[in-house]
Amino acid sequence: MATEHEEKLGTEDSKWLGEYSQVHMNVFGTPLRVMDHGRGAHIWDVDGNEYLDFLAGIAVNSLGYAHPKWVKAVADQAAKVAHISNYFASEPQIELASKLVELAGAPEGSKVYFGNSGAEGNEAALKLAKLYGRTLPGALPSIGGKPARILAMTHGFHGRTMGALSATWKPGIRKPYDPLVPNIEFVRAGDKVALHDAFAQTGLGRYGKGPVAAVILELIQGEAGVQPLGADYVKFVRELCDINHALLIIDEVQTGIGRTGKWFAFQRDDLSGGVTPDMVTFAKGVAGGFPMGGMIAFGEKLAALFTPGSHGSTFAGNPLGAAAGLATLDVIEDENLVANAEARGEQLRDGIMATGNPLFVSVRGRGLLDAVELKHPCSHAVMNYCLEHGLIVNAVAPNALRFAPPLIVTEQDVDQALAILKDVPTDLPDD
Repeated sequence: MATEHEEKLGTEDSKWLGEYSQVHMNVFGTPLRVMDHGRGAHIWDVDGNEYLDFLAGIAVNSLGYAHPKWVKAVADQAAKVAHISNYFASEPQIELASKLVELAGAPEGSKVYFGNSGAEGNEAALKLAKLYGRTLPGALPSIGGKPARILAMTHGFHGRTMGALSATWKPGIRKPYDPLVPNIEFVRAGDKVALHDAFAQTGLGRYGKGPVAAVILELIQGEAGVQPLGADYVKFVRELCDINHALLIIDEVQTGIGRTGKWFAFQRDDLSGGVTPDMVTFAKGVAGGFPMGGMIAFGEKLAALFTPGSHGSTFAGNPLGAAAGLATLDVIEDENLVANAEARGEQLRDGIMATGNPLFVSVRGRGLLDAVELKHPCSHAVMNYCLEHGLIVNAVAPNALRFAPPLIVTEQDVDQALAILKDVPTDLPDD
């Protein structure tokens, strides 16, 4: 397979990938191509081959490549000041935080913490949940209390740093680092009885556990194959959290910033049942390609649990990243890209099934976060076929392909992708 891969590469790709393997730790495997430049939803490799990008850096490049307003905002800010540390503040940092609170519809007194990635946003949420857990009566040492717990979902993904990894299900990436952060437990996603039982284990005495401080979940489990959790189940989670004074953390690292046809996925009743979270984490698309993530704490009381020195990051919220974030949000608003995500996503899902390709069993997702279920587990072969024919997609599971195009994707771009997908052979080898 390695030889076959090398034969398909151009001269420049082969040269650069040879150098890559000499200097990079092998945590990502061999890159598929060495990319050079992009514009809109298209990107070119170092050999000049053009690709229609329906992955967008894994849902990161909201505005595609080289959007002129984003480029200008970043260049202008870089010419002023790129980094100042958190001993100081900047106007873009303050404006971006205010804008995110507004877009999330968070109540007065809500606050933002900026990080550099989705994992860092989830780290902040988990740490805040631990501080909150210490305030619960069942966790008070004076009455024989026990450490509060955090519940996470099977098949959920929240990042690879030690705290976020502790709430990430996939055993293959989690188990090698055991023991991880204690008092984080997994419940079967979508199983109301399992969730009820986990809460019911709270109690003093020999067999009781500490109270539940928080539940963390994704409304669409992206790494599990773009699987919506179910609005009815999410409503049940919210109800149990309310009854038991637990927090609900919704991880919107992949679903946020317009990707599902709303600014945040929890604003879609068909995903959340209309619930309001206590914390929302975000990253990926928020700064249009600049590394940024964070967390919004809903309400003044919760936000106040973070005090000076209780958490921090050197680069978080720096002026350059904040300027990129502001430009990204402004373009999404000005060009009605949230509505475009809804329309183009519907076009893509309907179009996939209309191709008549018998390999495609069904499609699922919302907005521009979608997946097609394959008749047999050949997703990597399909991904490679598409790449060779100029379309970038993602083999997110053995029997599923993920699509996450930039929000600026056009009707013509979707038609081009569908034309490639229509011709995918049905007899490709299984993974």
